[in-house]
Amino acid sequence: MSEGTRTTFSGRSALPPNNSNKEEDELPTMEIEGLMPRGVKPQDFLNVTDIHLFKENWDTNKVDHHTDRYYNEKLIVRRGQPFYIQVDFNRPYDPQNDFFRLEYVIGRYPQESKRTYVPVPIVSEFQSGKWGAKIILKEDRSVRLSVQSSPNCIVGKFRMYVAIWTPYGIIRTSRNPATDTYILFNPWCEEDTVYLDNEKEREEYVLNDLGTIFHGNFDDIKTRSWNYGQFEDGILDACLYLMDRAQMDLSGRGNPVKVSRVASAMINAKDDQGVIVGSWDNIYAYGVPPSAWTGSVDILLEYQSSGTPVQYGQCWVFAGVLNTFFRCLGIPSRVITNYFSAHDNNANLQMDIFLDEDGKINSKLTKDSVWNYHCWNEAWMSRPDLPVGFGGWQVVDSTPQENSDGMYRCGPASVQAVKHGHVCFQFDTPFVFAEVNSDLVYLKVKKDATHLVEAVDKTHIGKLILTKEIGGDGNQDITENYKFQEGKEEERLALETALMYGAKKPLDTEGIHEFKADIDMDFEVEKAILGKDFKVTITFRNSSSRHYTATAYLSGNIVFYTGVTKSEFKNQTFNVKVEPYSFTNVEVQIKAGEYMGQLLEQASLHFFVSARINETGKVLALQKSTVLHIPTLNLKVRGHKVVGSDMVVTVEFTNPLAETLYNISIHLDGPGVMKPIRKKFRLQIQLSTSSL
Repeated sequence: MSEGTRTTFSGRSALPPNNSNKEEDELPTMEIEGLMPRGVKPQDFLNVTDIHLFKENWDTNKVDHHTDRYYNEKLIVRRGQPFYIQVDFNRPYDPQNDFFRLEYVIGRYPQESKRTYVPVPIVSEFQSGKWGAKIILKEDRSVRLSVQSSPNCIVGKFRMYVAIWTPYGIIRTSRNPATDTYILFNPWCEEDTVYLDNEKEREEYVLNDLGTIFHGNFDDIKTRSWNYGQFEDGILDACLYLMDRAQMDLSGRGNPVKVSRVASAMINAKDDQGVIVGSWDNIYAYGVPPSAWTGSVDILLEYQSSGTPVQYGQCWVFAGVLNTFFRCLGIPSRVITNYFSAHDNNANLQMDIFLDEDGKINSKLTKDSVWNYHCWNEAWMSRPDLPVGFGGWQVVDSTPQENSDGMYRCGPASVQAVKHGHVCFQFDTPFVFAEVNSDLVYLKVKKDATHLVEAVDKTHIGKLILTKEIGGDGNQDITENYKFQEGKEEERLALETALMYGAKKPLDTEGIHEFKADIDMDFEVEKAILGKDFKVTITFRNSSSRHYTATAYLSGNIVFYTGVTKSEFKNQTFNVKVEPYSFTNVEVQIKAGEYMGQLLEQASLHFFVSARINETGKVLALQKSTVLHIPTLNLKVRGHKVVGSDMVVTVEFTNPLAETLYNISIHLDGPGVMKPIRKKFRLQIQLSTSSL
């Protein structure tokens, strides 16, 4: 087989990088050894007249390979599993005298050693883990073949040829795009590294094209529907395009560890002109606000067609698009939501909250942030690069937070490694461990610039970790997949293991949380409805026989869901007196006018309450967030729900505000039914139900 023009360096032969699935070189139709005798023509030998791939959605190939839902006219199969083709010849095939084989080629510089050129021999029986083609039917001039690909072959779009041996060399079929074949990962194949042995899980994590992403607060969970659309027209090519843009060598595209690491970097545009531009500043003038997206299809198709990053996304958008990428290529995956997710800037396993001596947060010193929630992905695969037991679900996070090996990416990190504190295992396990296991440490900054640990909250971070339940739209609590229960011996052992492997924890905070104070504090935020007043109730409890007084401070802030403060809308100082063996409640009224003018997209109201006990100097501190309740959308469909018939979709919601709304934008998505559309209404919407 010709491998094209070679470049020679110091006597060694080298080929350019083979990092594009789209680029190709045609194989020669004839490879003649020596001179062909005069009068001998290729037509005199066995010749291919047609090739049938059985690639309709109802054909056995696509049904058996679970690819019948792809809107793609080409053959799509999963690796390691037999599929069927038929080759028609110009005369009956004679196995005693006629010799042929199949050839699968990917990329521009195919090499057998790189598995980018795959000669497929005709065999009597398949061999485990190897390519092969077996004749299962001979009929007149046709031969029916069962073809088995290797369970670790490259994932991508292959070109197919049939090569026939003659006494004078090889005759090969011409390049025919109609015989191109997509080969995907196969979670139904036991030899594949993404094998998943539960059919219901495969249905959910590979074949389900609709999902639910959770947000809000751990005690006020909100849901967002997301159209993954992995089977939609053009999406498979768009996902392969991502790896081309990343210039990922084709030889590595059969390894889900490498593929997921590349995808983690490419989904964000931070440093490689990837798919989505992240924006957390509430300015979206040149793109689509993150909350306006309803799925991945528009994003991926726009990126492929324009070649430029799409604006804008935040964590759930990155996670939704990455989930589409995984499921489209056949890697089982799901979106995870971690409530109170730590962004540990200095990798010391604690979120340091610095307080002035009067109990107020010192924003200049406080650099760590706690996200109200953060979404990432889990992808299912074996990890032959790690010890036994650390395969299965792997954290892959495409939201650009920290640099990893020179690029903004995270993972794959073994969930088992995170739970047991094995932060030495690649990739980025220490960062993920900190996201779910950090302590919230309150430090008082004294006048001499020294720091005093006032309180430690070991349960705030990683409060609740959710994913969508299998077969439904509810949530599944998977917190125990990531961490042992607080206070258990296993939890202490996991932390000690993380420290042993180099995770930093410079401050000695052990035992501080165990001290039982005479007086403690808690507070509750009343259900907050957009445009309405509500109250915050602070409770002080005195469990001793002493009288206590305290000077307390409440700060209310508009914060991005990432924990970054935009502005303070409320601050109030008050004095409290607590009698022995009693409690005292203080109610602080929050007026709608105080926060309405400063709201942000996806923002929450964050309250910080601190109190200094005058008799002891002890500082109590707590923080909580609440999400404003907004109107729900109701969808109604009118018309005959029959293919080819028109239907009318009515979108209803109630304006809860005492003011008129203008310029209402609606984004409507119907997976498998219609392409996403956006429509803007300049009509005014008052205190009533409005419809589209």
